[in-house]
Amino acid sequence: MDYTFQNLLGAPYRGGNAVIIQNTQLISPVGNRVSVTDLNKHHTITLPVSSSSNICRLAASPDGTFLIAVDENNRCLFINLPRRVILHRMTFKDKVGALKFSTDGEYIAVGVGKLVQIWRSPGFSKLVFAFELIRTFANSDDKVVSLEWSLDSDYLLVGSKDLAARLFCVRKLRGVLNKPFLFVGHRDSVVGCFFGVDKSTNKVNRAFTIARDGYMFSWGYSVKDVKMDESEDVPSPDTPERADVVMAENGGGIVTNQRKRKEYDGKDRDLEGEEEDYLHRGKWVLLRKDGFNQGGAKVTACDYHKGLDMVVVGFSNGVFGLYQMPDFICIHLLSISREKITTAIFNERGNWLTFGCAKLGQLLVWEWRSESYILKQQGHFFDVNCVTYSPDSQFLATGADDNKVKVWNVASGSCFITFTEHTNAVTALHFMADNHSLLSASLDGTVRAWDFRRYKNYKTYTTPTPRQFVSLTADPSGDVVCAGTLDSFEIFVWSKKTGQIKDILNGHEAPVHGLMFSPLTQILASSSWDKTVRLWDVFASKGTVETFQHNHDVLTVAFRPDGKQLASSTLDGQIHFWDTIEGLLMYTIEGRRDIAGGRNMTDRRSAANSSAGKCFTTLCYSADGSYILAAGTSRYICMYDISDQVLLRRFQITHNLSLDGVLDFLNSKKMTEAGPMDLIDDDDSDEEGGIDKQTRGNLSYDLPGSRPNRGRPIIRTKSISIAPTGRSFAAATTEGVLIYSIDDSFIFDPTDLDMDVTPDAVENAIKENEVSRALALSMRLNEDSLIKKCIFAVAPGDIKAAAISVSQKYLERLIEALVELLENCPHLEFLLHWCQEICKAHGSYIQRNYRNLLPALISLQKAITRAHQDLADMCSSNEYTLRYLCSVPNDH
Repeated sequence: MDYTFQNLLGAPYRGGNAVIIQNTQLISPVGNRVSVTDLNKHHTITLPVSSSSNICRLAASPDGTFLIAVDENNRCLFINLPRRVILHRMTFKDKVGALKFSTDGEYIAVGVGKLVQIWRSPGFSKLVFAFELIRTFANSDDKVVSLEWSLDSDYLLVGSKDLAARLFCVRKLRGVLNKPFLFVGHRDSVVGCFFGVDKSTNKVNRAFTIARDGYMFSWGYSVKDVKMDESEDVPSPDTPERADVVMAENGGGIVTNQRKRKEYDGKDRDLEGEEEDYLHRGKWVLLRKDGFNQGGAKVTACDYHKGLDMVVVGFSNGVFGLYQMPDFICIHLLSISREKITTAIFNERGNWLTFGCAKLGQLLVWEWRSESYILKQQGHFFDVNCVTYSPDSQFLATGADDNKVKVWNVASGSCFITFTEHTNAVTALHFMADNHSLLSASLDGTVRAWDFRRYKNYKTYTTPTPRQFVSLTADPSGDVVCAGTLDSFEIFVWSKKTGQIKDILNGHEAPVHGLMFSPLTQILASSSWDKTVRLWDVFASKGTVETFQHNHDVLTVAFRPDGKQLASSTLDGQIHFWDTIEGLLMYTIEGRRDIAGGRNMTDRRSAANSSAGKCFTTLCYSADGSYILAAGTSRYICMYDISDQVLLRRFQITHNLSLDGVLDFLNSKKMTEAGPMDLIDDDDSDEEGGIDKQTRGNLSYDLPGSRPNRGRPIIRTKSISIAPTGRSFAAATTEGVLIYSIDDSFIFDPTDLDMDVTPDAVENAIKENEVSRALALSMRLNEDSLIKKCIFAVAPGDIKAAAISVSQKYLERLIEALVELLENCPHLEFLLHWCQEICKAHGSYIQRNYRNLLPALISLQKAITRAHQDLADMCSSNEYTLRYLCSVPNDH
């Protein structure tokens, strides 16, 4: 199966700054990846590109085509957003504190440590070294943390931690000493600096600087001739000779070297021109100083909207304020979080405010006029422990150490329900067959049943004395609920309807971590650390039916979809496959080498010599039962062919070096007497926009050697679930829930092609009304757009003949095309007619080969069911409306 990364759920925001393009597209960093949220459609996707470590700074071009992402290792990615590909890569020499495209998109300003570098935007040019350094300003005495361009891209306002802001003229002006103007008087770091615009002239006439201690300075501009001092030329540090920039001795200003070439844009600027007295020959004065009055809270994020002349400010206590300038009138002052706000931005129109809280994983979009939420997402605060698909593959449920159960819409990537009734870590989940009921087990000693149509917990299953539950399942008919315990080694069986305990299964001598009912029979399988897998007949009350002995602790168990085979994973890294009817061992897969992960920072042994983590803690069969997915405390997910016992593929779930266990070999240069250099926290505790270093949640029953170190989370996969359609699978990892799906890109079979099979031949067949031949040719080309065009080219009366003419080997591809059309096309009756005729024409073939066609058939059922639900809701609404209209007396 050609599975590729599709999306990342469970962690909408992890830190850094967010940006908005095209007024409704929200771009936010998620670990070492970037997610894009359409705020109109509430649809979230995660780009398939990734950086080497956590992304801390983003900037988008004004037209929304290009995105720059810089990570903690100062590595930069230049991304084409529409194509979702990386165009260029480079590495900066110091930490990047600020990053911004110029207003015209031609240049990029980068705050690299104390320097401000001006780079030419690579754009669509194909160059060996695409990034060209134009100028470097070295006037700041501390780290640069804020940048703002003027409307004409000629001036740059820079705020830094040296308690000052500076105004630079980016263009080189002939005969002018380009000495920056200093905005001073702040008592703390300048976290934001912005230009104010005169709407009548569309020119800069004001500036605003916001200090970290909660004060805002408003500056006014007045034109006044200022005598420029002459100075000798002194080379500027870290500036290439081609930039022709020299430093002034008296103040560090930047001037043009007249003896070298002309300015970088190819145009000499003349002081006698009409615009030459704009910002560089006037004087800036302090107009007013205002305080936000938030006590000891610090300013951690801010933004300014030029059109509305408004400022939004986020504080370290989770409060944000919205102020109307220039009179500094407070419009809103609200608390949205318990932790500091790490990003706060306006959209292009200024009607929406976006806030992010890195520590809690919150991402909010708020419409300030109507005081309503456009988007409200929060990921799991700690690791996700369990994940499961709904029977129709539309929803995904997750449970984590933060005591929460979340339900996600797979198609949109958004969480629409969060249940918070559990008081301890959620350890297991199970969807009921009715598709809208969910069971969850927790260490708090309860098993809860949720109805996410009514958004409520409608049943709670408990025990006479408190127990800690770590496994959960329910029989296919939904009559009984079973849960395995961590402390008493028992399996409790409840009646789903009454909530009464029907039975307590005893026999295991260690925690029961695996529990699953056979999909087709009423046999319950349980696995335990006592080296056994036991089969129980719950309804006959016969106790243990069969016991499968192992040589090591059994970590998990899974049934094949037909119930005739059972897989169990043991602590020695092996997967055993048992025949449940004969009770015999069928196959054994040795997976220690395949699952072996990287080396942790605190490991004293190399990854090859360490035995820790070399075992599978979660298993999941494919929809047809031909292969199995397995994962554990490793950066890999392994896919095995069961009949041949061979490794088909290994999925590396991350390349993020900010996590432990990704590298095979550690760099000895980073070892110090105090320990690994990466674990020594020497950063400012109130660093803006960074990702807080915290220890991930760790349950008491984690395997030996898998406990996270004090500094960085360890990469692992705690749970895997394959969608019933077989088209995708979800993995609960340290980074969040990763969704992998089958790649639907353009693929064709060259053995079935000849010189006559071309797109033109398909078009000609449609024009000649030979629709069956056109459909056959499009199937051989396997081009999605042509297949759909041929489907719609068939007249309703000819659908039966066209369905009969379809070759059986192309039947699955045709069903997949119909599924996609049913989900995105309004011609419901026409498409249902197609589905009906295909089932009539190829019914016997479908019955004989149902296992191969099962993923496509389940997808078709899912699409038809969704269409039926939407149509039923619409009909019900229309029926009530008509009844109301008929009941209203007609007085006219």
